[in-house]
Amino acid sequence: MIKGVSLEKIEKELERLSPEEKLRLMERVVRQLRKTGLGKKKEVDWSKLYGLGKGLWKGEDAQDYVERLRKERI
Repeated sequence: MIKGVSLEKIEKELERLSPEEKLRLMERVVRQLRKTGLGKKKEVDWSKLYGLGKGLWKGEDAQDYVERLRKERI
């Protein structure tokens, strides 16, 4: 963060901007985030998830398991 500039100050200045200026600012912020890699979607490797639920059902039918969980939430 820039020395001496707080988020509160930035928010106050943001309130003074027109909707068009706010949109341009948002576009600039998004461009900067994309440059840093924060805007990139990460691909999920579904094959790594295979088998993670083994033993979760403890011998019961999957539908019975789901219904039991729903009842426990109530």
